[in-house]
Amino acid sequence: MKAQSVITNLEKLLSEGKESALLRFSLGSEYFKLSEIWVAVFQLKRALELDPNYSAAWKLLAAALASGGVLLEALSTCRRGIEVAQQHGDHQAAKEMTVFARRLKKKLSS
Repeated sequence: MKAQSVITNLEKLLSEGKESALLRFSLGSEYFKLSEIWVAVFQLKRALELDPNYSAAWKLLAAALASGGVLLEALSTCRRGIEVAQQHGDHQAAKEMTVFARRLKKKLSS
């Protein structure tokens, strides 16, 4: 299924009042795939308002912010995501975000 039709289906669920962190994360992910960075950022931030412990949303939000060139915010988002992931035993997400944070720091210092 094409990303746009997935988005249409997800937006329909949203319009029916079925808002959830997973739905907002899914929308953010699909918009990110289409390089609609700021729409993705909005959706991912909303997902985290609904569930601040959603490790995958922290990780994707950091990636989206970095893609948008907002490297300092991406780094702080990454750091917060690492904390959340570690607190909830999501070791793989914490490890991935740690690597990503290192790359961001290197990019910022060059």
